[in-house]
Amino acid sequence: MPQPLDAALAEVRSMLLGPALTRAVAAGRRRGQRPSVVRAELRPVALKAGRRLQISTSDGARPYTRNVSPGPEAEAAVRELLAEPFGNWHVETAEGTLQLRVTKSGEAQVHRTAVASPVTTAATHDRAKEYLLDPGDPIFAEIGGSAAKRRQVDAFLRALAATLPSGLAEELGGPLRVVDLGCGNAYLTFAAYRYLSQLGLDVELVGVDVRDDQRRRNSELAQRLGWADRVRFVAGTIADATVEPAPDLVLALHACDTATDEALARAVRWGARWVLAAPCCHHDIAAQLRSRPTPTPYELLTRQGILRERFADALTDALRAGLLRLHGYRAEVVEFVDSAHTPRNLLIRARRTAAHPTAAQRTEYRELVAQWQITPRLETLLAEPSPAA
Repeated sequence: MPQPLDAALAEVRSMLLGPALTRAVAAGRRRGQRPSVVRAELRPVALKAGRRLQISTSDGARPYTRNVSPGPEAEAAVRELLAEPFGNWHVETAEGTLQLRVTKSGEAQVHRTAVASPVTTAATHDRAKEYLLDPGDPIFAEIGGSAAKRRQVDAFLRALAATLPSGLAEELGGPLRVVDLGCGNAYLTFAAYRYLSQLGLDVELVGVDVRDDQRRRNSELAQRLGWADRVRFVAGTIADATVEPAPDLVLALHACDTATDEALARAVRWGARWVLAAPCCHHDIAAQLRSRPTPTPYELLTRQGILRERFADALTDALRAGLLRLHGYRAEVVEFVDSAHTPRNLLIRARRTAAHPTAAQRTEYRELVAQWQITPRLETLLAEPSPAA
């Protein structure tokens, strides 16, 4: 049932300034009126200077982000936004969600959803399984919201969440710098930014792709989302694209064949703290296996083409993980997304520890490559002098 707009906006104000705020988005316009910005997003962030309310606005051409202090500064900023003739407000807090739509008559149509208790959700647990990024999030209207894509986004974000430590903001003491190498159409790039920023992290993200048309497309999307000051894209190869300063977190999702090796090599040279790489295609080692005699007694592994291909996949990723360990990373290979959705479903997850490799780790790696008479591309890249850029 419609209610007076002033009363509804007063409720929104209380939620925006309250300690339970997760995020809020204002967009659209009221009948016959036009706000000075096309979109505004608010969320709490934990900065080195303390808790702030981050307000990101976009006029359709340029984004603008500012962090305001709690108290009078935040109250004034919220008052200005509530005075804008936005047609819709979407506010999320730890207690629930409020959606406000201004009707043609100038009244407020309000829908409230409380966070359900375990008892009330038990009957629909399987259907309402928690996603790390709400399937109804406005971002899916931009990147696509098919069920398969939402599942892949959620699987990736869970792997990301398992990789990053708790207390990350305090550990970094500054922004979390992320690079996505070979980002393509960047839907996982944008999902990563949305998720990390919702955690209250100050995130700076760079997407790298060799195609300039992808850079333009992704940059335009970042601008529409109001994130162009925090998410930017450059055109260049994984090996050579300029990314400054060096990132803390490196993503390389479905980079084909040795492009994954190039991404891992750059991550190691940067000294990145965390790496997530989902390999795609493993032609290099497979070709080496075809051109060399199979050591005894493993002929049955490579006699059939399909078995040789699958063995090459496993061998390639095992050697990649082994090389990361030799360069001071704790590395593991895990399932990225269920194999029913994609056969390329492994993820190399690594965290830099700066621990020196043991003699046993060196020996097991050297003996494996010697027995199969192969030279992993990642080994070659890491042995090359570091480029100046």
